[in-house]
Amino acid sequence: MAQSAATATTVAAVVPTAGTTAALHPIGATDVRLTGGFWAERARINREATIPAGFEQLQAAGTLQNFRLAAQSARDGYRALGIMFDKPFPFLDSDVYKWLEGAGWELGRAPDKRIQTMADEAIGLVEAAQRPDGYLNTFVQVLTPGNEYRDLQWGHELYCIGHLVQAAVAWHRALGDDRLLLVAERACASIERELGPGGREGIDGHPEIEMALVELFRVTGERRWLELATSFIDRRGRGWLGDGRFGRGYWQDHLPVREAPAAVGHAVRQMYLDSGAVDVAVETGDDALLDAVHRRWRDMVATKTYLTGALGSRHKDEAFGDPFELPPDRAYAETCAAIASTMLAWRLLLATGDPACADLIERTVYNAVLPSLSTAGTAFFYVNPLQRRTHRTWTAPGEGERAPWYACACCPPNLMRLIGSWHQMLATETAGGGVLVQQYASAEVAAVDMRLALTTDYPWDGSVRVEILAAPDGERDLAFRVPGWCSSAALRDESSGTETGRPDGAAIVATRQWRTGDAFELRLDIAPRVTRPDPRVDAVRGCVALERGPLVYAIESADLPPGVELEDVEIPDGAAPRDAAGPANAPSIVGLTVDATAAGTPIELAAIPYFAWANRGVGAMRVWIPRAGS
Repeated sequence: MAQSAATATTVAAVVPTAGTTAALHPIGATDVRLTGGFWAERARINREATIPAGFEQLQAAGTLQNFRLAAQSARDGYRALGIMFDKPFPFLDSDVYKWLEGAGWELGRAPDKRIQTMADEAIGLVEAAQRPDGYLNTFVQVLTPGNEYRDLQWGHELYCIGHLVQAAVAWHRALGDDRLLLVAERACASIERELGPGGREGIDGHPEIEMALVELFRVTGERRWLELATSFIDRRGRGWLGDGRFGRGYWQDHLPVREAPAAVGHAVRQMYLDSGAVDVAVETGDDALLDAVHRRWRDMVATKTYLTGALGSRHKDEAFGDPFELPPDRAYAETCAAIASTMLAWRLLLATGDPACADLIERTVYNAVLPSLSTAGTAFFYVNPLQRRTHRTWTAPGEGERAPWYACACCPPNLMRLIGSWHQMLATETAGGGVLVQQYASAEVAAVDMRLALTTDYPWDGSVRVEILAAPDGERDLAFRVPGWCSSAALRDESSGTETGRPDGAAIVATRQWRTGDAFELRLDIAPRVTRPDPRVDAVRGCVALERGPLVYAIESADLPPGVELEDVEIPDGAAPRDAAGPANAPSIVGLTVDATAAGTPIELAAIPYFAWANRGVGAMRVWIPRAGS
């Protein structure tokens, strides 16, 4: 295995350069160890089931075979399960790169012979497929040689290379392995020759390369990559991509990034573009650019985000709709859009310290990312509606269920890399040398000469026990985010039983000279609650939703009394949800019950976390439930 001469000190996907104005600094993946509970179980499933199954699907779909064809300079045999504009999908290389990134983060947590063998095979194929001049795109190399960087609207060449770079960064930082990094640098040099200084001006129809180039700059120290990323941000909004099929807003080419007031168009493209813009702004000190993204993000959260954190209400162009256009049954809510939203919120959190970003990460990951994944970890939703009717229009067998793979398979490997790197978002270091716990899981965390253990049954329970395993010299701030949904929170010293810490914005902060063995408990009020929608969301006016802690709940036909259909159910005003046992297929989860009526008859209505739905067959489901008499 090729080894890097020097690996970045912080092992993480996003590492702002020292000396930037970023408000918070990430804690390295190697400094966070999941020790049990909810997230350790999801990491185990990702490692043991999801990532290996993903490799098998990449083989079966022919995606890996395309790299073999490119290495052999073949001119036919390209395999793709789907067609776009009468041609095979051109973006399939990115599925391999996202899988490799997920595998890299997992191998960085602990060795795994099976995943290592799979990854070595994939890396070897990528290395062999790259041309001597650095160009790498199997679709072009096999099917349309001579058309390099000529179809910037739909070709996805820069998009694919962006995912290659992110995989390379993961392997460099997590494992000190630079095989992919060498490939990525040569590929980016090919882009630079064509579209960089002295080349023709152009941008990719699907943003992604921007944030990848910034991270490549952070890894290599070569400012040329930051300058190229900056140029791609500055070029967007000039209409170079044309109107296409859906208008210039589809690929965010309607207005300059600094001027666009709202999130529009293809949701994943918008999130990836803004992620790259935040990275550029942090590294160049461009406060105007950062402020523009932050304003756009706040507007998106307020007017274009589902209760679950999902994005995208239109199927036609996988896009945002108008403000408050959030139909539950027609929600597109693509898994990749939720993952991209998490990536943007994390970057904004580091850049600005805005606690609302951490709130959105929590809401989105639990309620818009995890619903995509089956209990076994080997089947996926591409779209995540908030309602499925009892009597539905006919669909082909298998539709409406999670699938083991897709013709456009962007979501499954994206999930693998998100779950493999989730623990990197658990805590941050503050500019003043303190630690701020952003998310809650049973874990050991090392930061700023402090090591602490978190023990919790979150998200089922709001109690988090904190023990200092190693204490630094001098006083340190230790802070805990209080989620926006939480009505009350307290930090209690275990030895004295007294409350400690002080409220500071959306956090409780304790400052002291810590001692090894100090222990205390954070208590977050996690009681069930009834949520009413913004009245401007026409599609759910007169409805309510059930939530508990960070989780959005749903009702399924599987839990209804015999003879009752989901559409007959209503919740009376004043009904209060109560904790209940989970369903038979998932007894470890906390369910809810609430007094309701069905066609006027009183019933006890059961609800489960939305992320757990559709694991008991293809039934009806809804998140927003009509109020009685509405």
